[in-house]
Amino acid sequence: MNFPLLRIGDLACDVPVIQGGMGIAISMSGLASAVANEGGIGVIATSMIGFNEPDIEKNSFPANIRVLRNEIRKAKEKTEGVLGVNIMVALTNFSDMVRTSIEEGIDLILAGAGLPLDLPSYLKDGAKTKLVPIISSARAATIICRKWMANFNYLPDAFVVEGPLAGGHLGFKVEQLDDPDFALEKLIPEVIKAVKPYETKYNKSIPVIAAGGIFTGSDIRRFLGLGVAGVQMATRFVATDECDADDAFKQAYVKAEKEDIKIIKSPVGLPGRAITNKFIDGINKGKEKMNKCLFHCIKSCKRIKSPYCIGQALANAQKGNLAQGFAFAGQNAYRIKEIISVKELINRLREEYLNAG
Repeated sequence: MNFPLLRIGDLACDVPVIQGGMGIAISMSGLASAVANEGGIGVIATSMIGFNEPDIEKNSFPANIRVLRNEIRKAKEKTEGVLGVNIMVALTNFSDMVRTSIEEGIDLILAGAGLPLDLPSYLKDGAKTKLVPIISSARAATIICRKWMANFNYLPDAFVVEGPLAGGHLGFKVEQLDDPDFALEKLIPEVIKAVKPYETKYNKSIPVIAAGGIFTGSDIRRFLGLGVAGVQMATRFVATDECDADDAFKQAYVKAEKEDIKIIKSPVGLPGRAITNKFIDGINKGKEKMNKCLFHCIKSCKRIKSPYCIGQALANAQKGNLAQGFAFAGQNAYRIKEIISVKELINRLREEYLNAG
C-alpha cells in the first residue's frame, strides 16, 4: 500500500503533496526539482524572485522575469516530474509572471493573495498549463467558477484551500485565525460542496487540495479522509538540504519554540505568521527603520507609511541576515528539530501515512 495518486487533469503524481511556494527565493529550482523527483509537485515561488539581480532596483520587472525563466529551465533540467509556480495575484508584475510561466511550459500555476479572475485569459492555443487558484472560502470557489465559465468557458483545474494555520500572509482577519468556523477542517467540506455542482454540470473533475498547518503523514491521511485529493505543505520543506534559503534561515525553524510563532502586521495590509526575533521586536517598539521601498512588489503595500520594507526584510533573512529580517513560518514550525533531505522527508511522510491507516 502506498500514497494514492494525485490527479490534476492529465497530470498524475505518486505523492499527493504539493510543496508550497515560498517567496523571496525560499523555494526555487533546487527545492522544486527535488520534490518533483520524489513524486510530488515542486513549486517555484515568483514573489521577488530576482531580488539578487544587480539591476533589481532600477529594472525590477525584467530582472524578475529573467530569473523566473532561468529557474523554470533549471528545474526542468533536473527533473521530469511535475513543476508549478506560485504567483500572487497582488504582485505588481502578476501578468508578466503568468505569461512567462505559460511560455516556459510550466505544468501548473497556483495563484492566491487575491482572486485570479482573469487567469484563463492568458492561456493560448496549445498551452497545457493547469490553473489552480488558492482560496480560503467556499464563496471564493463559487465566484471563480462562475466568473471563469461566464467569461472564458473554463473551470479551475483544482483548488488549493489554505486554512489559518499557514505561514506567511494569510487570507483571514486576525480575529478569524482562532475561530473554529474558519478552521481548515470546516472549510474543506464547504469548498467541496460548492465545487460539486460545477463538476457535475460540466463533467470536469476539480480536485480540492488542503493547505495550512499540515505537518505529518497522519495529517495527510486525515485530510484525504475529508475528501481532498492531496495536500499542500510548505513549512516542512524549509528544513531540507535542498531548500534554497541560507542555512541560518533553516536554523531559525530548527531553533524555534512554540511561543516564537507569532502573528505580525504586515505592510501589505494582511496579517502574517512569522518566527519572532529581535528585528520584529524592534519594529513593534518603533526602533527599526527600513522604509525605503526598493521593489514595489505588492500592489497593496503601505510602503509610504510602513516602518520597513517587507521585501527587503525577507530578502535579508533568505540570505541569512536575520538581524535585519525575519522568517515567515507555519504554526507548526516549532515541531521541526532537524534538517533532512527531501527524499527522507517524503519517506517519513509516507511511513507516517501508512502507520496511521
